[in-house]
Amino acid sequence: MSAPLIIFFVLATLAVLGAASLIFQKHPIHSALSLIVVMVALAGLYLLMGAEFVAAAQIIVYGGAIMVLFVFVIMLLNAGEEERTNLSKLAKIAGWPLALALTGVLAAAMIRASPAVANPARPGALSDTATLSKLLFTDFVYPFELTSFLVLVAILGAMVLAQREQK
Repeated sequence: MSAPLIIFFVLATLAVLGAASLIFQKHPIHSALSLIVVMVALAGLYLLMGAEFVAAAQIIVYGGAIMVLFVFVIMLLNAGEEERTNLSKLAKIAGWPLALALTGVLAAAMIRASPAVANPARPGALSDTATLSKLLFTDFVYPFELTSFLVLVAILGAMVLAQREQK
C-alpha cells in the first residue's frame, strides 16, 4: 500500500466518523465540533487530489469562518440538548428504508462507472492557484460578495430571533 492510499483511507474514515458523530450528537455544540472534523478531513482529501486552493478555502472559509458563525449562533440562541419527540421516531422508521435505497443507488452507480478517472489537470486548464484566484476576484467577484452578504443577513436574522426570545 502506498502512502497516499493510506492517508486517503485515514482521512476518509475520519470524515465518515465525524459525519456520523454529527448526526448522533445530542448537543448542538458537539455537532458543530464534529462538523469541523469533517471539514478538515475533506480539506486533507482535497490536498491529496492536488487542489491546494480548494483545501485552503475549505479550512479558512468553512472550517474557520462558517463554523465560528455556527457556534456563535448556537450560543446566541442558547440551544440546549436536543429533545426527542415522536416525530423523530417516525423519521427513524421512514429514514432507514430511504437510506438503504440511496445506498443501493449509489452502489449501482459506482459499479457502472468507469474504473479510471482521467486527470483533469492538462495544459491550458484552470489548475493553478494564481489563475483560479484571478478568475474568482475578477469574473466571479459579484457571486463571491453576494455570498458574504447572505452570511451577514443570516447573522442579523439570528440576532433578531435571539432578541425576540429574550423579551
